[in-house]
Amino acid sequence: MIAKMSKLSVLVYHKEYEALLKRLYRLGVVHVVKRSDAEMDEHLQEVLQTRRAWQQLLAEMKKAAAGVDEPGTSELTDAVAVDRRYDELCRDLQQLASRLPALAKDIDALAPWGDFSPASIDRLAQNGLQMQFFCCADKAFDEAWTDAYNAVRISQQGGQCYFVTLTHEPVELADAEPVRLPGRSLSDLKAEQARVQDSIRQAEEARARFCAAHLPVVEAALDDLGADIDLLEADQLGGQRLAEGAVVGLEGWVPTRREADVRRLLTEAGVYYELRPALPEENAPIQLQNNRVTRLFEVLTRMYGMPDYAEFDPTPLLAPFYAIFFGLCVGDAGYGLLLVALGWVLKRKMSASMAGMMNLLITLGAATTLMGALLGTFFGVNLTTLELPQWLQSLMLTGKSASLGYDKTMILALVIGMFHICFAMTVKAICSTVRYGFRNSLSAWGWWLLVGGSVSVCTLAYLEVLDASVARTLLIGIGGVSAVGIYLLNNPRRNVFVNVGAGLWDTYNMATGLMGDLLSYLRLYALGLAGGMLGGVFNSLGLQLKDSMGDFLFGIPGWLCFGLIFVAGHALNIALSCLSGYVHSIRLTFVEYFKNSGYDGRGEAYRPFAPRRKPTE
Repeated sequence: MIAKMSKLSVLVYHKEYEALLKRLYRLGVVHVVKRSDAEMDEHLQEVLQTRRAWQQLLAEMKKAAAGVDEPGTSELTDAVAVDRRYDELCRDLQQLASRLPALAKDIDALAPWGDFSPASIDRLAQNGLQMQFFCCADKAFDEAWTDAYNAVRISQQGGQCYFVTLTHEPVELADAEPVRLPGRSLSDLKAEQARVQDSIRQAEEARARFCAAHLPVVEAALDDLGADIDLLEADQLGGQRLAEGAVVGLEGWVPTRREADVRRLLTEAGVYYELRPALPEENAPIQLQNNRVTRLFEVLTRMYGMPDYAEFDPTPLLAPFYAIFFGLCVGDAGYGLLLVALGWVLKRKMSASMAGMMNLLITLGAATTLMGALLGTFFGVNLTTLELPQWLQSLMLTGKSASLGYDKTMILALVIGMFHICFAMTVKAICSTVRYGFRNSLSAWGWWLLVGGSVSVCTLAYLEVLDASVARTLLIGIGGVSAVGIYLLNNPRRNVFVNVGAGLWDTYNMATGLMGDLLSYLRLYALGLAGGMLGGVFNSLGLQLKDSMGDFLFGIPGWLCFGLIFVAGHALNIALSCLSGYVHSIRLTFVEYFKNSGYDGRGEAYRPFAPRRKPTE
């Protein structure tokens, strides 16, 4: 449900405005309205720029500190000093890293020639002998160079021949290129490379320990900076200078249940204020209030968009449907139990902020277990093939319908889809009546009666509860009554001919969209079927491989291969099924349900003017 809001208007003497803002900030319940015509001054822009820089610094430090088990104690207490020291550590690390490419290049150049001492070449030069290094294509090497220039092949790599000549005078070879080598030995270069790499490793460890120890300093500085920004934004963007700047006006929203606290504070401050209930047409911020189970699905509502203040909170209505959709898409009781166990374990190892997501995972896992048992699938095994009690097998929706000839699961998906659409249309009609009155909601009620009534009558006629003639009469009556609301009274303030045109346009949209919406629910059947078949395929592959190796080493390798295929295959299938269940369940909620329920989702979330470390209510 949506929490009731009260509109707050305050007038305060300009010299007392800053003190009042600080008191409201500590109270932490007022959602300050920011004026659209307000502008930031240079100081606020500089503070915002500083926050962005520190946020980037914090992200880099968290990445660098990943894997540090014992952070240690912080030596610095100022975020500016931490920023400066972090830059120094990064520069030192960058300077060390910049030496590696040159060393790697020299090592690659010396690799074909092996490890030798450049000093020995200098001693040869002192005795009047010139040793030169050449390379050429393998086929271009001339054996005559061996006698003429004392050429000696050193190595052959990649179609190139590397050789040296030893002469009294420098020589030039037409088919070979002279090679200039570094003035150091290969072993010296590799030793230096190892030393630089070790220095880089030590520098990275030092930076990681520094980051892990000083993360709280930057986080606390960001919190303090966030508080300053909140106060500055409330001052410059929320407050309006009146009476030539002598008086400041401030508007905001307060949850009605906290209205007494605000009244007490403002009365003690001695300022003029007004507090009144928010009107439906006002753009009051939205604070959702749901029970522990429904609150888990608020993330879906926030993902699409918060409701308007005059709308309804769709979370309690979409929560059970989303769980059912997810369970049908995954469609395996074994996978559901695994998701429940995974959520239970991770909930105790993850932070409090992620505990809610793990509770959602447990809830979806429980729904998957129920839906998987209904569909008769457990880790890809068809439960109807096992020797289970007859009453238990009768509860499973497997096989084809005797009367319709279609899979029972496909029929279930279509039935759920039709019920979901009719439920959405019911919600739309009720909410439209609450917001605009029954007289202005006759079109919504007409479509609800036409679709829902026709489906109900046709279902009763199919089940032979109603006689065919009675059903025909009821359908004619439903159509006639619905047509009045759809074509004649869809907007009582308009001309009747305009209403007829608008009704025809609505009919076109409904005729082209309703069938497509209904068929979209077949994805529940298709995804569940695909996941079950893929799980069965992995089971069959593992069993075939086990049977083929049954006589080898007492069948142990066969069981090992079966276990490997079973674990890897089902892990892949679970990942694909959960991804499909998440995406397509959202799609059915956001498109089919929200479209037919008339939900807009254009509201603004309630963000109290409060310290960052204090949890919002």
